[in-house]
Amino acid sequence: MKKWGFLICIILIGDILTQSPAALSGDKEMPIVILDTDEKYAGYREVASQDTKQLIHKGNLVLVNSEHPIHREGVRSDIVHVADEEDLLRGYGLLDHKLMLSREVAERFQEMVEAAAEDDVRYFLMSSGYRDFEKQDELYRQKGSDYALPAGYSEHNLGLSLDVGSSLASMSEAPEGAWLEKNAWRYGFIMRYPKDKVKVTGIQYEPWHFRYVGMPHSAVMAKNHMVLEEYLEMLKEKKDVTVDLDGETYHIHYYHVSKDTKIYLPEEDDYELSGDNMEGVIVTVKKR
Repeated sequence: MKKWGFLICIILIGDILTQSPAALSGDKEMPIVILDTDEKYAGYREVASQDTKQLIHKGNLVLVNSEHPIHREGVRSDIVHVADEEDLLRGYGLLDHKLMLSREVAERFQEMVEAAAEDDVRYFLMSSGYRDFEKQDELYRQKGSDYALPAGYSEHNLGLSLDVGSSLASMSEAPEGAWLEKNAWRYGFIMRYPKDKVKVTGIQYEPWHFRYVGMPHSAVMAKNHMVLEEYLEMLKEKKDVTVDLDGETYHIHYYHVSKDTKIYLPEEDDYELSGDNMEGVIVTVKKR
């Protein structure tokens, strides 16, 4: 395998980060380092091209909207009934004891609300999580298109999204809503439908709806005020970026998938794979 030779071109949208996540709450945007690559890194292995298309429709970064429905393989495999998992029930109330969610997402949510409690913000409610296609179809038929989405077109069919409430007030007014809007990215979550991005998402402002995308993606989106549609478009355009965050370095590689696509995975570094549910696969590498 050839070694990757590359030039590093820095987009001038902020200083190089050496701060901890706590220091990232200022106004500076997160720098993105673009890797102009002609060859591949040594230490990567090739994934057979015939295996790549099945990767497009699953992972933490899949886009779900009116134009890109969920494929069955995109539904998380670790869905649990949250009320049955005693270790997941600390720090918040559960409005529906039949509520289901990805176990990993529930773990990250619990970690997040426990951190909020340290700031004396502690009245969280989890009101909605995963819905299977049949439940989504039932909801759509009951409430209509003004209040629900058809089966397969709702993020709730993934297992990666949840609706969060407060026992004090609506989320647009509650301390819990304000805390999440400022801090959710630190735990891999984004507010999926912000007030000023309606034209991009096609969905009205929903201060209660949060989506798990994981690090460093939530950090880049938060610091550059991007929604998922904009972030995926940026990755598609830049192809290879690297982000320094809290002393960790992440390389993010975007692959447009065709029948001849070859995807390269590191042999030693930790990595995650995700499709974009359109035509690409994203490989996120955490350098050791």
